[in-house]
Amino acid sequence: RRSSALSSGINAEYGGYRDKLSDEETQGNSIRRMGIDIVKEIRGVEDDTLYPTFEEYLLYLIKYNGTNNIHFMPQHKILCVPQASYDFILPLEYAGVMQHDVWTHINTSVHLLSSYDSVADPRLQTSAIRAQEWFSAISHDIVEKIYELYKVDFTMMNYSNFSDPNFPLPLHKTGTF
Repeated sequence: RRSSALSSGINAEYGGYRDKLSDEETQGNSIRRMGIDIVKEIRGVEDDTLYPTFEEYLLYLIKYNGTNNIHFMPQHKILCVPQASYDFILPLEYAGVMQHDVWTHINTSVHLLSSYDSVADPRLQTSAIRAQEWFSAISHDIVEKIYELYKVDFTMMNYSNFSDPNFPLPLHKTGTF
């Protein structure tokens, strides 16, 4: 049986930025060249000491209709749908609480990591709270363009908008097979 877990596009974009491009000492800049390229493209400055802002990163994604970098691309492209078939695609935010039911249903016991955060409720996890804060500070126009860019992911998993009170949970109740 094949299964995969996908994160909300909003959480994935926020997390990808912090983990790969930001200047945070605890997280970022593992893809330094891309960060330098974003600053050069958006600000018109090439300076190895500068880091892109979250908004500049989003503008870069919009300008180039996403990216082929696996850390930032729409997740449905990673899954190779429809070339590959899956028995289950779980919302990553629910994977921790759902995995026992799913694995029992498909008769396996593989452990699936669902979050680095120890808080079980995805709505209270640091990444979800910060993603809401950061996206709330971005212009409505940019946010709408990002949603359009990742529309297939949001549709496929029925993910909520970051302004929804249950973000990052899917809009439907899961757990039924």
